[in-house]
Amino acid sequence: MRQRKWFVLGLAVLVLTVVALAGCGKKEENGSGGASPSPSSSGSSSASAGGASALEAIKSRGKLVVGVKFDTRLFGLKDPASGKVDGFDIDVAKGLAKELLGDESKLELKEVTSKTRIPMLDNGDIDLIIATMTISEERKKQVDFSDVYFKAGQSLLVKKGSPIQSIADIKKGTKVIGVKGSTSVKNIAEKAPDATVLEFDNYQDAFTALKAGQGQVLTTDNAILYGMASQDSNYEVVGGTFTDEPYGIAAKKGNADLVAFVNDYLKKLQDSGEYDKLYEKWIGETPMKE
Repeated sequence: MRQRKWFVLGLAVLVLTVVALAGCGKKEENGSGGASPSPSSSGSSSASAGGASALEAIKSRGKLVVGVKFDTRLFGLKDPASGKVDGFDIDVAKGLAKELLGDESKLELKEVTSKTRIPMLDNGDIDLIIATMTISEERKKQVDFSDVYFKAGQSLLVKKGSPIQSIADIKKGTKVIGVKGSTSVKNIAEKAPDATVLEFDNYQDAFTALKAGQGQVLTTDNAILYGMASQDSNYEVVGGTFTDEPYGIAAKKGNADLVAFVNDYLKKLQDSGEYDKLYEKWIGETPMKE
């Protein structure tokens, strides 16, 4: 009988000990020094990190990373000898870096093409796209655009003496060269549906293909085509423009603070008269005023 009493008493002590330890552990977990936050506080912390200012992240890093073209004369062209990239878009990127970080050298330029620029932005490889990118309703679903910083229009580049002098001259069997991922390819399919469209990865390859006779005409924005024509006097831009191609600077979806900063900078550039100087430096004329 005595043994049974001791057994019951021991069992009761064991149960009380387990309950006390469980309560202590719970207090530690939820206390001020707890290592594991509750699900609600964890979600709040994560949302805060996810919604952190893109602008502040760039400042903290001390470098602005911009996706630009390396193959587009007048806007972004890399000198193979020096490795230097120059152009209208490059100067805009430098101005943004100086405005944001106080030094235009705090800028990293990464090469993009019409096909790779949005995926690189989404992957976080770049902060902004400044790469002759036309603002379109379809692209607005993928990125956040700044205000228009350059107004272009689609046109045609042909060899001098070509019978093709306008969009109306592109008939069935005409081989039209374009660049993958560009709005120009979509536009030409609508404006000249009977044409055969050949797509290349970048503008340099496209121009090389035109000079090699793989097509009769190359199409993209007139500003880009003028750059190509300046490289080779055997080619000319014809037919005027048949679309409006407003260029915008693109940021990742949700980075409203970064877009607002870019818009403020673009307005400052316009109001100071520096934009006109930049335009004349690269395009060779002052921009048309509305």
